[in-house]
Amino acid sequence: MKAIVTVIGKDQVGIIAAVCALLSEKNVNVLDISQTVLQEYFTMIMLVDASQATVPFARLREDLAEAGKERNLDIRIQREDIFNAMHRI
Repeated sequence: MKAIVTVIGKDQVGIIAAVCALLSEKNVNVLDISQTVLQEYFTMIMLVDASQATVPFARLREDLAEAGKERNLDIRIQREDIFNAMHRI
């Protein structure tokens, strides 16, 4: 199952590394990544494959959100199906 991960917050060293390390620990593969810094704000969108994840999707969502709180970031993950459904309406 593919999913979209978004990360938004004040730019700081190690954001990409921290998010990718957490995903790797859970056996989630990064398929594509786009990131930019808008003035002092970091934004990133990742397409990931969570089909082989070692934890349920709900737990992955919680772990990413908690990692975001620790770094004062908003980190979210949503199933790709949500985005596909939005374009069909």
